[in-house]
Amino acid sequence: MDTLVSEKSSSLTEVDCLSRIISHAIEQHFSVALWKLPNNPVRHLVVSRKTQLLKKNDTIEELNTGFIFSPFNPEKESLYLEADFAFSFTGNGFQTPETSLEITSNEWLKSIVKTSSNTKPKTKFHKQAKIEEQGEEKFYLNLVRKGIAETEKGAMEKIVLSRTLSIQLSGDVDVVNIFEDLCNTYPTALVSFVSSPEAGTWMGATPEVLVSLEDNTIFKTVALAGTKTFEKGVNLKTVAWTQKEIEEQALVERYIISCFKKIRLREYEEHGPKTIVAGNVLHLKSEFTVDMKATNFPQLGSVMLQLLHPTSAVCGMPLEPALKFLKEHEGYDRQYYAGYLGPVNFNNQTNLFVNLRCMQLQDDAALLYAGAGVTVDSDPKEEWIETEMKLNTLLKVIHHRQ
Repeated sequence: MDTLVSEKSSSLTEVDCLSRIISHAIEQHFSVALWKLPNNPVRHLVVSRKTQLLKKNDTIEELNTGFIFSPFNPEKESLYLEADFAFSFTGNGFQTPETSLEITSNEWLKSIVKTSSNTKPKTKFHKQAKIEEQGEEKFYLNLVRKGIAETEKGAMEKIVLSRTLSIQLSGDVDVVNIFEDLCNTYPTALVSFVSSPEAGTWMGATPEVLVSLEDNTIFKTVALAGTKTFEKGVNLKTVAWTQKEIEEQALVERYIISCFKKIRLREYEEHGPKTIVAGNVLHLKSEFTVDMKATNFPQLGSVMLQLLHPTSAVCGMPLEPALKFLKEHEGYDRQYYAGYLGPVNFNNQTNLFVNLRCMQLQDDAALLYAGAGVTVDSDPKEEWIETEMKLNTLLKVIHHRQ
């Protein structure tokens, strides 16, 4: 840890500092976002004194450094947490501040540390009214059967049906420790903690890129679908996928390509599909890349974000009948589950991910979310088992802390 902490106490750890920053921000009714990108050990934290609502015509390429948190419902506005304070750190401590934002943030943090007590606080977070669980097996199996019936009639090719699971948290569980456990357990995921007065508090570990921009010149997105249990030591090249799983992933690919066609974009690279590990499960993944300079499309990220969300991987295909079916039959409001989130224009990069493998934190409980893609070849019991596997992504980390 650097000299910042030594001014207060040599025993103050990185986790303690994070708890102090987050708790102070919550007390001031500020919003916070804490995250780690896939295959990157550096953690990042932003504090926003006032959450903004993004309008449909706002372009992500022109936003200041910050973090976006968007709901599943495409008709609802996204939350934008502009970075009033920003920090980057590794297991060895906070990185040396270099930009004017980081220098200002460092001074602000010193004032927090100096006025804090030496006791180790439990991290505070924004809370919302408790939401009832929608996860009964009988209800979900019947829901899947309804979805299969719709695909058999030809109303939809695919419908993604989700459920929730509510679990109690012991009084000594701290969210920063859970975040660190998720980072260590799922190094290839976007691990995030987001807390705001408007949205409450959410945490998760998601593998699915929605929109990625490098220096506002290279655009990337992925088609991710199909789910199998990951077994340690398995050779990914020999994993066999069923026709149902292959077709489910191909639907997402075709959806992305159809979005490119809508904007008459033909110059893109496609790689895959290939089998990847995402926590305790396997998926089929294809990657799409576009050179925004070569195609003269400087706002491709914003345009594709509007076209892609919600993708067929989290909603269904075609989009409109799938959304209508979910509204009428799923039985609850997904809120920010299956929406998207991530840093914008942070270190010249924007990385937005689909909000999967996530949970909403309440007083002494957590509401976990998971879904499964239903097609004409689906089996209701198998889809239930798939949601159980996905819920276990967070469950095994939480149980470790209970």
